[in-house]
Amino acid sequence: MSAGELESERAGEPGRLIRDRYRTASQVIQNQGKMSCLMINDIDAGLGRFGNTQMTVNNQIVVGTLMNLSDNPTRVSIGQKWREFDVTHRVPIIVTGNDFSTLYAPLIRDGRMEKFYWQPDREDIVNIVHRMYAKDGIRKEEVVTIVDTFPNQALDFYGALRSRTYDQSISKWVNDIGGYENLGKTLLKGRKAGNLPTFIPPQQTLEALLECGQSLIREQQLIMNSRLSKEYMKNIDD
Repeated sequence: MSAGELESERAGEPGRLIRDRYRTASQVIQNQGKMSCLMINDIDAGLGRFGNTQMTVNNQIVVGTLMNLSDNPTRVSIGQKWREFDVTHRVPIIVTGNDFSTLYAPLIRDGRMEKFYWQPDREDIVNIVHRMYAKDGIRKEEVVTIVDTFPNQALDFYGALRSRTYDQSISKWVNDIGGYENLGKTLLKGRKAGNLPTFIPPQQTLEALLECGQSLIREQQLIMNSRLSKEYMKNIDD
């Protein structure tokens, strides 16, 4: 599940959805003999309290549903009458998030939720980034150079370096075949003629990746320095 499914215009719908998917995972275990779980990604984005955000009825129902599933994992109703023989197989519930301190405290208390905090060290980051570039022929020594050049960055940053090289190559490819204005016509004509233009993936090099990294760093700095909201609001107190 996504955190975006924890809210709905209809009261009670997200809670029912959680119970329904929990039971579905249980049926996979029972009927197919496969390991299964209920996973909710970025739960703090859907249930977290930030500043003066308002707690909705659905937020409360979802919290109550998850607490009940933790305490009574084998008795789960989705609206039907209770039946003594209706016992659900226990299913693990795994949630991910960035800041669990924004969640309702009793939900995350010890005994109800077991918490794992992942903080990769330098060696972990180097190994992960090296796997990202495994198909591109980037050596581990070059990955070490990239990580040391851009320290204290999220793992997504190193993935964005590779994406940026593709973005630049695709833009150049589009310009070379006639520009974006004629892209549709060019592709349509090539398809009819059986001669579609071929895009050649860029060759990843340390220099290109470092150049893209510097570009991303400049973008980050620009966002930090701009603070346009302050510019817009600076005359409010005058």
